[in-house]
Amino acid sequence: MRSPEWPTLALLLATYALWALATTWAAALWLPLGILLAALAIAQHSSLSHEALHGHPFENPRANAAAVWPALGLIVPYQRFRDTHLAHHRDALLTDPYDDPESNYLDPVVWERLSRPVQAVLRFNNTLLGRVTIGPIVGMTVFLRADWRAIRAGDAGVRRAWLWHVAATVPVLAWVSVAPMPLWAYLVSAYGAMSLLKIRTFLEHRAHERASGRTVVVEDRGPLALLFLNNNYHVVHHMHPKAPWYLLPQIYRRNRAHYLKRNDGYVYRSYAQVFREYFLRAKDSVAHPLWPRP
Repeated sequence: MRSPEWPTLALLLATYALWALATTWAAALWLPLGILLAALAIAQHSSLSHEALHGHPFENPRANAAAVWPALGLIVPYQRFRDTHLAHHRDALLTDPYDDPESNYLDPVVWERLSRPVQAVLRFNNTLLGRVTIGPIVGMTVFLRADWRAIRAGDAGVRRAWLWHVAATVPVLAWVSVAPMPLWAYLVSAYGAMSLLKIRTFLEHRAHERASGRTVVVEDRGPLALLFLNNNYHVVHHMHPKAPWYLLPQIYRRNRAHYLKRNDGYVYRSYAQVFREYFLRAKDSVAHPLWPRP
């Protein structure tokens, strides 16, 4: 058995400490400060949950699931996140409107059947401003509707994941019920955390003829890179999904030319560049531009 990954464990403990501080001392001192710090802690916890499902910081999957068990974000069950994300890692299916659970593209035929108001909402959601404002609503509506259909169809795995999730929200809501932070403020923090995470997922993948050319690199080493646990080096993560977050920049620097050749130069220098280019402009179409029509 390998030893625990101490950087990940240390960050996990710091994240829980920040969350506790945000919902108590910071919320009592100045509620907007508490909301901001709680949003950062919840987003960091989500990034650590992503590490857990990929086998960090422990070798044992149950220990990893236990380490991130409290549902700080309230909405997404860990087991559903794990199952859909691992399905997303089938690189040959990246951006597939049907078989990639994290694809933001639609089949062009489906797109053309949508009403104009829905199309307008999805077009706005394809700008960075839209993704961080209404993106959590759009994403969770699609996700929750799909899971509800699966439960109604008798999918025991999805139903079990949601039952575990309900149990994981109990200690979080119990804490908030006695903390100085009101429940409505905590819900704002949870939504803010999802908005922050939408910055990372906004352009992680693009439509491309080759599967290897679909995954981005954002060469950012600032606060967002830490919040996302270096998942901005996304092509490295997809090629080495078992590599821990703190090694991804080093792996990338050692062979930068190789990764940029593999992803056909799909690279941005920083998240500042991403904001400049796409804050008010769509990165691409909602309808998959390369999807075959009948």
